[in-house]
Amino acid sequence: MIYIGGGLAMNKLCTVWGENLDLNNVLTEYPRPQMVRDNYRILNGYWDYAYGKDWPNTWDGNILVPFSPETALSGVGRQTKPGDVLWYRCNVDITGEEYRIDHRLLLQFGAVDQRCEVYVNRHLVGTHVGGYLPFTCDITDVVTIGDNELVLRVEDDSDHAHHARGKQKLKRGGMFYTATSGIWQTVWMEWVPKKYIQRMWILPDVDAKRLDIQLFLYDEAVSEESLRVTIYDPQTHEVLLVENGSSVDLSPLPKLQLWTPQTPWLYDIDVVLTTDVGVDRVHSYFALRTFSLEKQPGEDFPRICLNHEPIYQRGVLDQGYWPESMLTPPSDEAMIFDITQMKNTGYNMVRKHIKIEPDRWYYHCDRLGLMVWQDMINGGDMLHQWFVTYVATPLAYYHVPVKDHHAYLLSRTQEAGKEEFRREVVETIQLLKNHPSICTWVIFNEGWGQFDTKNLTNLVRKADPTRLIDQASGWFDQRGGDFRSEHNYFFKLRTCTEPTRAYVLSEVGGRTCLVHGHSQVEKTYGYSKSESLDHLNEEYDKLQAGMDALIPQGLCASVYTQWTDIEDEINGVYTYDRKVRKISEKKA
Repeated sequence: MIYIGGGLAMNKLCTVWGENLDLNNVLTEYPRPQMVRDNYRILNGYWDYAYGKDWPNTWDGNILVPFSPETALSGVGRQTKPGDVLWYRCNVDITGEEYRIDHRLLLQFGAVDQRCEVYVNRHLVGTHVGGYLPFTCDITDVVTIGDNELVLRVEDDSDHAHHARGKQKLKRGGMFYTATSGIWQTVWMEWVPKKYIQRMWILPDVDAKRLDIQLFLYDEAVSEESLRVTIYDPQTHEVLLVENGSSVDLSPLPKLQLWTPQTPWLYDIDVVLTTDVGVDRVHSYFALRTFSLEKQPGEDFPRICLNHEPIYQRGVLDQGYWPESMLTPPSDEAMIFDITQMKNTGYNMVRKHIKIEPDRWYYHCDRLGLMVWQDMINGGDMLHQWFVTYVATPLAYYHVPVKDHHAYLLSRTQEAGKEEFRREVVETIQLLKNHPSICTWVIFNEGWGQFDTKNLTNLVRKADPTRLIDQASGWFDQRGGDFRSEHNYFFKLRTCTEPTRAYVLSEVGGRTCLVHGHSQVEKTYGYSKSESLDHLNEEYDKLQAGMDALIPQGLCASVYTQWTDIEDEINGVYTYDRKVRKISEKKA
């Protein structure tokens, strides 16, 4: 498969899900499994698109939403560059039967990279900055029965501005990948009552055997309000409890079904908010589990514990890229394949590396039992790779401390960028904190845009005191958070235990092995090399055995680099197209 458009030749590789995609039914699943309502419509599909500074009089063609214009599946094949303006348009027909006069109509975007304005019937209904986080526009007052025009105006500076960008780079290469732009997660609309649940946090306390539900409501004046909560058994799906109010005592339950990777029990829950202006019904789920650091008898360092039992977290680094669709998983089945195969390889944890996935990806981790370390999205100035990669590697191994106040060297000179990062860190936690699979927040990776680490760690702890924190993965450790977190690609494996923090190898491996016909490049990037799959597996076995030998000495977690090949970086367990498994099953 190859698409040419606008001078950009798209990747000829394609997964089986991209090859078999029904272009008229793209990502049709409800995108937010923890806030499910019935009255919604998915708006993915073919939209008009155009490039130009002014409101388009004509359109350049069709783009398949939610795939970025740089991707093969979009059908466009054009790189959005700084200074470009990308426009989208679709028409939404609202029938008289569908229109709800006593409700509000919300237009929801999973993610739009990087800055956008949203217009409905030529009325500006919302703006948003931030390419990885969702946002909502209330379009109730500007829609009509019949045809409605929806238009987006998008700009993306990629790595030429301080905004969050992750691994995207306009000039790709090595560990950085082709930049994408525009809509890259599901778009949908849904009708809600005049007073409705905007956000809902379900906060279980396993030790206290209680459940607290924190609701954030649209501020519509009402005189009457009530809340009913129904909880279902995770095995039989029969009703366990029906409570009025937001605090639920779980002690009457005969047995608490705890979530683990082996038993990923999820309790379904219905929350019904009744007011004198309507009823809002939301279906969700939660799990009972707790993550902690605890010392074990005879040891002077802590271990990572799940439900107060030590658990070695054997993980894999996952960038979440796809050859035909880059940041956007081509289908629900594609996400399930990755997560299932991670477990088949022996991993019980995945580090989601500098990307926020669609909400359904976390849902599948929740229900399939895969623990998640969630990275925050880096931003800031252009990286000084000579410092944060080449100089930092030996400094970290030989324990040469480096403070985080070197704004130029750490690419964080702009106050606006710092404030935006603080805000997006909190928004990321608020977005994902309901997912029981998430066990760790990773604030900084290898010093990329690092600053004010101690205060940011406190900010994360305040936003979510229930999870562990890796404040500085790799190097530039500021001696805070819950982990001493090291990357080791070149040196002899070791442990460096501490009295209050767990020792983790948050990146290790990175060995390349090129499989011809399943790569888009011949010149590869990685940290060591194998010429055959047999040799790759032999070296992988040695690496895992070396880490296993360190577990009694205090190694608490490891993260193998990485799950798939991506563009120039050919060091995956799988090839980029997921058609060749390079590391055998059950090897981890």
